[in-house]
This record gives sequence, structure tokens and C-alpha cells, in this order.
Amino acid sequence: MDVGCYLQRIGFQGVSTCPSLETLRSLHRSHLFSVPFESLSIHCKEPIILEFPHLYEKIVQNHRGGFCCELNGLFLWLLQALGFHTKVIAARVWNRFTECYGPPLDHLIILVDLDGHQLLCDVGFGEGFLEPLELKPELEQVQEGGIFWLSLKGDIWVLERREVSGGKGRPLYKFTLEERKLEDFSNMCLYHQTSPCSIFTCKSFCSLHKPGGGRLTYIGQRLIFTRGGERTETVLQNSKIPAVLFEKFGIQLKRNFEPKDEKILPPIQQD
Repeated sequence: MDVGCYLQRIGFQGVSTCPSLETLRSLHRSHLFSVPFESLSIHCKEPIILEFPHLYEKIVQNHRGGFCCELNGLFLWLLQALGFHTKVIAARVWNRFTECYGPPLDHLIILVDLDGHQLLCDVGFGEGFLEPLELKPELEQVQEGGIFWLSLKGDIWVLERREVSGGKGRPLYKFTLEERKLEDFSNMCLYHQTSPCSIFTCKSFCSLHKPGGGRLTYIGQRLIFTRGGERTETVLQNSKIPAVLFEKFGIQLKRNFEPKDEKILPPIQQD
């Protein structure tokens, strides 16, 4: 893996790569603005393998995106290579379609210990935060893309997104600080490629954050742009989708692609 190529892939323009809060923020934002959160491999029948060489080839060399285990898995390697102290933890995502949490090890996130502060990093979540969040409960953290709030009950943290300061938040995911390894997510990686309870299996999508809090998303036969209360939606013909993916996301698919936008089945465990 070539760190320089990785930094070029994400358009990193920071002054330094030495471990600091400024560097971490710049890396995090650069990644989210350059590398899409996407499920396209599943709908091209491309196997997803959770090993660094495969992730590097796909995301850096082939200019693709991926889902959480891929994006955060490779970002973890970058942070470690640059000298950051990192820890892998697992979350269960609140699914807005099924209105319940996914299974354990549903989502991979990164915790960075920097100058006595713990910072939550996540470059593999479609509607997540642009900059690392401080791991502090009951604190509104305001960013371009929304207001984020962490709560803690026992050993369980819950991340919420608020539209209005002091308002009721919508859960994004819940997690504990138990340390995990990349290989711990292998079974869930297969689950997300095959299960009718997974958004990745049921919907072909590609999403990229935009400066100013906007987000561009392709899903099924639609192209959607959102920013705050603004939303525009364009219906796409199947034959036009590959061109849109290349023009809007820089993705050129090498296999036959089948668009998909089906209903997601709720998982058996719905607590």
C-alpha cells in the first residue's frame, strides 16, 4: 500500500500528516468528499473481501467506494500508518426502513485516542458526521451536515442526529467500546452481501457527501440531492445509470450492473 497514492485518491491537502486533530479532521473530510459509500459490487456480483490488499486495490487503485467495513477498514490502515492510536469498535445501525437496529457487528467504526481525547471516526456511513466526534455524552456537536448527540446508558452509547438544537434526535447507531478486529466483521460482510434484511443487498446505491452539508445519492432508478430541507430527485433510465455513476461519482463499473430498490425485511432481532 502506498500512503501517497491513498492521500491523492482522497484529495488530501493538509499541511502535515503528523498525528494531530487538524490532520484527522482534514483526512476525515477529504475521505467523505472523495470516496462514495456504495453497494454497487453486490449488484455487479463482485465479491467483497475484507483484506487490506483487496480494499486498497478496489478503493485506491480502481477508484471505487464501498460499505462500512471496506471504507473504515482501509481508513483504519491509513490512520495507523500515519501514527494515530486507533481502536476498532462495532455498532448496530438503526434502519429507517425497518425501524429497528441491525444485528451485532453490523457496522465498523474507529475510535482514535489523541492527546488525551477520544474521537469517533466514521467514513463509511451515508448520513454521518463530516468531522470526528468527541466521545462525550450529552453534548451537542454542530457540523455542516447536522447536529450530533451522544448519550450513554450503562456501557451502551447511542449516536443521534438532530435537525434543531435541543430537539428530538433520530438514532443512527448504538455501540459499546469493546475492542474488535477487522476479521471479526467477516461474517457480517457476507451477511450484507446476501441477506434480504440488509440495505446493501436490497438496494443498489452510491452516496457522496458534498461541502456545505449536502449529499448526492444514487439509489435504484433515482438520483437525489439533499441539503438541509432542500431535496431534488431525478428518475433515471437503466441504460443511463452507468454514465451517471461515472459523471457524478467517478465510478466506472467493469461488470454488468443490475439496479435494485426492493423492500428490506426486518431482522429477527428487533430490540
